Amino acid sequence: MHGLSRSSLSGFLQTGDGARYRNAAAPISCSSRLFDSVGESESRSRWYSVLSARRSHVIKYSTQVNLKDTSFPGNRYESTESTAAAPYVSALPAEKFEFYKRNFDKDLDSLPSSCFITEFLQYLSFVKSVVASTNLPLNVPREILAESQIVQIMRKPIKTSSSIHLRNLLSQSGSHHFRGFSSKPNFSFTPFEDPPPNLVSKICNILSGPQWEKNPQLKTLSPKLKPYHVSKILEIHNNTDSALRFFYWVSNRHFYVRDMSCFISMLNRLVQDRQFAKADHVRILMIKACQNEDDLKRAMSYFNEISGTGFEFTLYSFNTLLIQLGKFDMVFVAQDVYYKMLNSRIRPSLLTFNTMINILCKKGKVQEAELVLSKVFQYDMCPDVFTYTSLILGHCRNGNLSAAFGVFDRMVMKGCDPNSVTYSTLINGLCNDGRVDEALDMIEAMIEKGIEPTVYTYTVPITSLCEAQRVNDAIELAGSMRKRGCILNVHTHTALISGLFRAGKHEIAIGIYHKMLRNGLVPSTVTFNALINEFCAGGRFGVALKIFYWMEGHRMALNVQTYNEIIKGFCLLGDVQKAMVLFNKMLKAGPPPTVVTYNTLINGYLKLGNTNNSIRLLELMKESGCEPDEWTYSKLISGFCEGGKLDLASSLFHEMEKRGISPNQVCYTAMISGYCTVGKLDIALTLFEKMEESGCHPSVETYNAIVSGLSKDNRFSEAEKTCIKMAEQGLQPNVITYTSLIDGLCRNGRTELAFKISHEMEKRNCSPNLYTYSLLIYGLCLEGKADDAEGLLEEMERKGLVPDEVTYTSLMDGFVMHGKLDHAFLLLRRMINMGCKPNYRTLCVLLKGLQREYKLLTEKAVAQHEAVYNCSSDERYTNFEVLCNFLTRLSENGCDPTVDTYSTLVTGLCREGRSWEASQLMENMKERGLCPNQEIYDSMLVAHCKNLELDHALKIFNKMTIRVLEPRLSIYKALICALCSASRVEEAQSFFKSMLEKGWNNDEIVWTVLVDGLLKEGQVDPCMKLLHIMEARNCILNSYTYLILARELSKLDKSIETSEISDKLKRT
Repeated sequence: MHGLSRSSLSGFLQTGDGARYRNAAAPISCSSRLFDSVGESESRSRWYSVLSARRSHVIKYSTQVNLKDTSFPGNRYESTESTAAAPYVSALPAEKFEFYKRNFDKDLDSLPSSCFITEFLQYLSFVKSVVASTNLPLNVPREILAESQIVQIMRKPIKTSSSIHLRNLLSQSGSHHFRGFSSKPNFSFTPFEDPPPNLVSKICNILSGPQWEKNPQLKTLSPKLKPYHVSKILEIHNNTDSALRFFYWVSNRHFYVRDMSCFISMLNRLVQDRQFAKADHVRILMIKACQNEDDLKRAMSYFNEISGTGFEFTLYSFNTLLIQLGKFDMVFVAQDVYYKMLNSRIRPSLLTFNTMINILCKKGKVQEAELVLSKVFQYDMCPDVFTYTSLILGHCRNGNLSAAFGVFDRMVMKGCDPNSVTYSTLINGLCNDGRVDEALDMIEAMIEKGIEPTVYTYTVPITSLCEAQRVNDAIELAGSMRKRGCILNVHTHTALISGLFRAGKHEIAIGIYHKMLRNGLVPSTVTFNALINEFCAGGRFGVALKIFYWMEGHRMALNVQTYNEIIKGFCLLGDVQKAMVLFNKMLKAGPPPTVVTYNTLINGYLKLGNTNNSIRLLELMKESGCEPDEWTYSKLISGFCEGGKLDLASSLFHEMEKRGISPNQVCYTAMISGYCTVGKLDIALTLFEKMEESGCHPSVETYNAIVSGLSKDNRFSEAEKTCIKMAEQGLQPNVITYTSLIDGLCRNGRTELAFKISHEMEKRNCSPNLYTYSLLIYGLCLEGKADDAEGLLEEMERKGLVPDEVTYTSLMDGFVMHGKLDHAFLLLRRMINMGCKPNYRTLCVLLKGLQREYKLLTEKAVAQHEAVYNCSSDERYTNFEVLCNFLTRLSENGCDPTVDTYSTLVTGLCREGRSWEASQLMENMKERGLCPNQEIYDSMLVAHCKNLELDHALKIFNKMTIRVLEPRLSIYKALICALCSASRVEEAQSFFKSMLEKGWNNDEIVWTVLVDGLLKEGQVDPCMKLLHIMEARNCILNSYTYLILARELSKLDKSIETSEISDKLKRT
């Protein structure tokens, strides 16, 4: 097609050898390829040369150097990882650096870290300038750098001789000695193979002989050649023509990856010898070899450097450069090159204009493209099919299909026959505009004209049909495609797989996936994203997670959609902690989180009721330059309103308005509902009026919130007026409207009127739902009509409604209140048999009945014997006896207690502060042969921590470790805070260190453990100690996290600690 596609990173950058020729600040790896003078593009480590201009120094290996005479080659150190946005931070703490600075006379190679590594190389000529950067490489203030007179710094690749010496140095103490200082978790050293002595000179000698290509020695030596060897050979070989032949020869070897420096060396030789024709061919090859924007920028920079030598651009060079600029979407640079060409003596060709038109049209810049088109006519050229197709593409990108078809008609009228790309572009435009049937008609039209549709022609309509839920049509079109001999590609298969999953045809979708594999097609990231998305949506997150880990293990490109889907899956499971680990990966190594990522995590925290971290994520989002959208504020406002935090919700509501984002129906409805829930109806009604005045029309849900609030406040006449107003606005009351009225009536003892409304709603074809019946049952039970309520339960079951735990609990409560405990237990058995899991409130209703029964028996015994009945004076033992009786009654009713039963009881008791009864229950379940689950362990451990029963808490923690149950961050928080409160700070530090090894998100650790834990309890000193531990381990924190710490410390009036945090904030 006429579009210029993007390419992946170049081979020579992926293998690393080309990294040494990237720009001076290019990152290199601290991996097993450390000695190859290379760097992986994804690494964020940097190598620097640092020159100290102060004093003489004698280093081992009898090497005498003198810093004053600038004969000391310098020292290198390796940094730790840092993000692109954050300042560079060294692995070496400031205090250690000061120590080494004071002891600079000692051998640098004896330092116990890999941060400082000496080299014995003569490369002072590369040092360019005095440091004048705000992004200093050391984690120390500029003053310390100045004091130690480290005044010159440069960035350059490590050389072969350096790497050999480095290997010798490190081999003395072994790689394990440096592992703790590595910027990568799996830092290791592999044996380094020394290059053969005089490899370059040997190759040069071979090249001097006749028919050197057939020399067997060359065949043996050439696989050992690295780009820097080739570059050197090209520079020093005495014959330019022979060097050029060698350049072409080695470039075609399968083992060799071409490097920018080799092109530069070859071009330098050719330009120096003024062999411009040959140089132009090498320049064209150099441009084509550029695999990314940085490569091309570097090549262009070099071309500018040699522009004064008389080596001018040719037409072919200009066109090649424009094509490559278009490939990397470098539009503005391409325009500069284009205008430079117009101002030169080179006459543009039609390819020149077509390339420029295509570059502009891909970005929808049709007007600018038409200006280029005018040049075509000025040069007496005629537009061809490529020209017209590019213009059609531009109009389609802008959604202007009428203009696109106008160009199509004009080209036909001019006698220029459209090709398959032209039709495919229009078909694509129609599909994007939702006109898929017209697109299908156009496929038929192109076939009638004898133009064969390509796989791209078919793929876009198939995708559109699947998105429109027309999967059968999509499959039929794919069949038609096969009949015409057009093989489905990865994108076509991916579209079909997604469509089939969404249509619920999972087995067929998986079958197509396996067929795709059998056909030898390799699934792309988009394919796996589709699978992950559909498995997550279908509740099979475990399968989605396996695919994700497989992609990670096979180094597939994980894009932001991949991460977002898995993060969403973790959040749906309530495991935001693991979602934050992935978020941390995105911050460190990319891709950068999007507004969708932040919104998903915010929603995850809100579902857990963790409003603190949700608002912190909002601030982190703004800090990172990712603007919150309407959805962000809507979710936060809704979450805060549901949690009763109306002040925070109101604050966000006003912030949203200040940012120019108009509150939507969701925001207004959430605020109105929140105020109604807490009984602030006047504020809710005022906000309702504001909503109408702002032009935001209230929805049915908004009116329902008002009706519910008025009904609960026994203001039924106003609620009725609201329903009338709602109908006048063309909004019909729904089941929630009627149920809201019924709720208010039942709560206020007007069940009879509630039933009348339920009958009225049925007359209006609005069937009562589960919640409606539950409220009516609740109302009847309040009036002592439990038998009638049970009849209503049977009625709802006849109508196909399945009672939930709320329905059963209300009915059980009704029977318990009237002394019918046995019947309540029968209802429990019925509930469990129906697959409905009792919650803690359900069990409390039954426990309340047993407590009352126990009390009556005690009073009866006292009355009969006229003496104190032999019962324990400790209420805890009494309560536990009731619990044991409850478990016995469960068994008697055919409902043997399960782990879930114990879990519900234990967690509920712990929430109420009844840890003793909970611990007794835990022992009881063990006697029954049941093993506690994670929820039980978590609840017990937190309860013991609250009571400072640390020995019990630590015992539970050890049991969890033995059972390989991973404690959550909240568990570490409880344990660390309790240990600090009990003045067992060293133990707290030990747990904190082990927690840091989990790889959790550093900011979340600070928010949860330090801020919401220690600082909330006023534990400032332990908090600062743990913060120092994080810094010593180079745990990078966001500047906003430091701001939170400073703010919380200032509340506690700790000026020293606050100033320390403020200093850290300035350095981030």
